[in-house]
Amino acid sequence: MPDSPLPLFPLQLDPGPSFSELLRRVAPHQLPGADLVPPPAGTTMPEITHGTTVIAVRFATGVVMAGDRRATAGYSIASRRIEKVFPADEHSGVAIAGAAGPAVDMVRLFQTNLEHYEKVQGNALSLEGKANQLSQLIRANLQAAMMGLAVVPLFAGYDDSRDRGRVFSYDITGGRYEELDFQTQGSGSVHARNWIKAGWHEGMSADETVDLALRSLFAAADEDTATGGPDLVRRIFPLIAVIDAEGYRTLTDDEVEAKSIALLSGPEQGGREQ
Repeated sequence: MPDSPLPLFPLQLDPGPSFSELLRRVAPHQLPGADLVPPPAGTTMPEITHGTTVIAVRFATGVVMAGDRRATAGYSIASRRIEKVFPADEHSGVAIAGAAGPAVDMVRLFQTNLEHYEKVQGNALSLEGKANQLSQLIRANLQAAMMGLAVVPLFAGYDDSRDRGRVFSYDITGGRYEELDFQTQGSGSVHARNWIKAGWHEGMSADETVDLALRSLFAAADEDTATGGPDLVRRIFPLIAVIDAEGYRTLTDDEVEAKSIALLSGPEQGGREQ
């Protein structure tokens, strides 16, 4: 029998359909944070680039995820065009807040985990199973989180078994919590959440929810220096994704620009009722 190009495992060590477990067996050094060691006592940590405000809001037939584009390092703007909202697979998405480098690595591993599972098993994980997979990745990052590299994402998607959108939030230990209607994360999250709480209602359309998401980010940018508002000069706009039975779709810059201009030109620059 010719040598197999793929690794073979005895039954008790079989990693199954988990790509993370496969990495632990054959290339543990490739796992995010595997080479991290605590700094010597008294060492001053360098400024770490952080992503800030992200939101997930359920509407009648799906969810909207959105995030501003600003990343900060201490009191400085590290990036004005960072991406914080990503597709996890065809019917779900993940939005990152926290240390930007580990967060992006975690998203990539999460995407690979879901793709690997589907190829091995022949069918996709349930939405709740996907949420659990992300919880395990966050828990594995706990040592890095204790060193100041915390990642606290939001996960949301369309659940075809329930014909509705669902939203999940996490803490740094990997604790997973399902939210009934919406959730926010990051430094401007309190301001965004208050705006959403005042405007959300059951049965909202996708369009209404996108507008509410934009307004909540405007509100967060007004109050939080780490949250960036729409920049009409540089044409930098929040990333907004709509996830429903038809799949994951990101709004184009032109679509978000038109909505931003309409909201900014409304009463009190954002449609706020007087």
